[in-house]
Amino acid sequence: MTDASASERQESGTARYVRQLFTRNISAKIAATPMIVTVLVIFIGCTLWTIYYSFTNSRLLPTGTFVGLDQYTRLFGTSRWNVSVWNLIWYGVFSLSFTLVIGFLLAVLMDQKIRFESAFRTIMLYPFALSFIVTGLVWQWIMNPTLGLQGTMRNLGFDWFTFDWIARSDMVIYALLIAGLWQGTGFMMVLMLAGLRGVDEEIWKASRVDGIPTWRTYLFIVLPMMRGVLVTAVVLAGSGIVRLYDLVVALTRGGPGISSEVPAKYVYDYMFTAGNIGQGLAASTMMLLTVMIIIIPWAYLEFGGRGKKS
Repeated sequence: MTDASASERQESGTARYVRQLFTRNISAKIAATPMIVTVLVIFIGCTLWTIYYSFTNSRLLPTGTFVGLDQYTRLFGTSRWNVSVWNLIWYGVFSLSFTLVIGFLLAVLMDQKIRFESAFRTIMLYPFALSFIVTGLVWQWIMNPTLGLQGTMRNLGFDWFTFDWIARSDMVIYALLIAGLWQGTGFMMVLMLAGLRGVDEEIWKASRVDGIPTWRTYLFIVLPMMRGVLVTAVVLAGSGIVRLYDLVVALTRGGPGISSEVPAKYVYDYMFTAGNIGQGLAASTMMLLTVMIIIIPWAYLEFGGRGKKS
């Protein structure tokens, strides 16, 4: 009798806990329902849809038959895709490195409590407020061999001056890099500056008492303390690099030839221009895999490590 009553009490306690779990903050749960449905249906559902149809031979409509890895075999056998991947790797490595270094150096300069800091910070952050389409068009005008900087300098008598990078297949990637740095360095500077301003003032007092040079304090003491800011900056910049599309379309349209192609443009062209959904979805799946390679280590460092420490 005692065991039966104890079992009943345990069951009633479990039911009470489940009821409280669903009824607690019921208004917040109701308000979050549309977002949860959106995530499940649009993001997760469309991701699974993309992966599934990347294994089919779909053309204009997603109605093809299952062909296994044929689309991926064809993808990596296409010179245009291989060029776009190499361009993205080259652009990503140098863009990420230069953006972090230049952003940190600018943040260090801003951290010296200079006059008109707010004005300089606004000026440096202004390019980030522009879309990549606007950035691409601006730099297309600047680098235009006839109407841009080259034409202006030659009209002034400097016939030797050359700045026709967007017309040269061996230099066009540098043109993209310059435009990308102009766009993103200010945002990186603001992130770094926020991290620097979060460092305890006692650290600086202790370093001055110990006679440590300022540059060594920044490099070996302050920078390691900004790990969270650095990881966030790398993730934001890295995910943006993988999705690089509009800057290329506005500045070079993938040319000359295919010398400035990127994976996102490859996906768009095959899905909406060439009418080959299967090939486009295979390419987009590879882009998704690249983003996951960036996101998963970040999530592990930010959340997995904390769980172990606690």
